[in-house]
Amino acid sequence: MKEVIVVENLVKSFKLSAKQMKTLKTKDKKKIAVNDISFTTYEGEIFGLVGPNGAGKTTALRCISTLIKPDSGKITIKGIDISEEIKIKKKLAFLTSELKLEDKFTPNYLFDYYSNLHDVPKDVAAARKEDLFTRFEIGEFSDTKIGDLSTGMKQKVSVAISLVHQPEIIVFDEPTNGLDVYTAKIVTDYLLELKEQGKSIIISTHIMSLVEKLCDRVGLIFNGKLVVCDTVENVMNSVPSRDLEDVFIRLYKEEGTK
Repeated sequence: MKEVIVVENLVKSFKLSAKQMKTLKTKDKKKIAVNDISFTTYEGEIFGLVGPNGAGKTTALRCISTLIKPDSGKITIKGIDISEEIKIKKKLAFLTSELKLEDKFTPNYLFDYYSNLHDVPKDVAAARKEDLFTRFEIGEFSDTKIGDLSTGMKQKVSVAISLVHQPEIIVFDEPTNGLDVYTAKIVTDYLLELKEQGKSIIISTHIMSLVEKLCDRVGLIFNGKLVVCDTVENVMNSVPSRDLEDVFIRLYKEEGTK
């Protein structure tokens, strides 16, 4: 398999305010969110980064997506150092459940705007819009202001917009967060289809059943440290367990409370 994302000894910390120090009951003036983690993702696979809230998943993905700069370590995407941000951004899509689309704009306007931003030819963008809007059942709402859409529809619009440029690498932070069962299935089925097209996909989640359904390999992260990184099958077979949730709970008791 061809390597796509290579993360080597990634470290990222944040300064803490007095209020945060009090909340965390610490005298340390900074928190290490990601602590010396390394892993590799490959072409045509879905890699899951799994951990409890505050484990460092989102921070790691934001570093990979060039949204924030790591303190140290190295990240390359298809052999390109992420410090060359312009080249990288043409190859990837990043979606987070925290993405806020402007309420006053419509899905039609935003799709056209981002297609133009990515230099997608108008005829190609139009065909892509028709495909994605049909797939995610956005068409009926294409001229409705974002502020008037449901949470699920906003998420589907966000997914469609993030894919306007047909990225080779897709980074999704909690892709099904806040979605109903039907909408979540539309999103996950499409991720599997993108995998079959040879895309490299990395997702973060705390939903073990989603990892079992989607992911080829998984990394379990606790308190900023990657404690396990292997195929889903090998991780599930590493200890006597019924499912991935059993493994996660066992490791959480051992590592997550340190």
